[in-house]
Amino acid sequence: MYARVFRFGTSCMSAVFAPRKPRHIVLRAMFGILGLAMLTILLFFGLLIGTAMLAATLLYKLVSSVRNRAPVHSAGNIVEGEYRVVREKPALPLSR
Repeated sequence: MYARVFRFGTSCMSAVFAPRKPRHIVLRAMFGILGLAMLTILLFFGLLIGTAMLAATLLYKLVSSVRNRAPVHSAGNIVEGEYRVVREKPALPLSR
């Protein structure tokens, strides 16, 4: 076998899928403007969706904090709470 047979990147199929710029100057300018327009539209919608998500989160937190506000009855340094035993057995066995 020849060494030229196993060269990579020189096959005819790679040229089929390779992007090439058009040679006509007006067509190149139109594709450039089209690309910039698509980029601007995607950027605008991305910022719009991001802003809407932030506004919805802030509104949700504001509404939930107003709705779930409990009356505060604190007198001094008293801490009230409910407790339950998690483990009945001792953590380590007794040594004998």
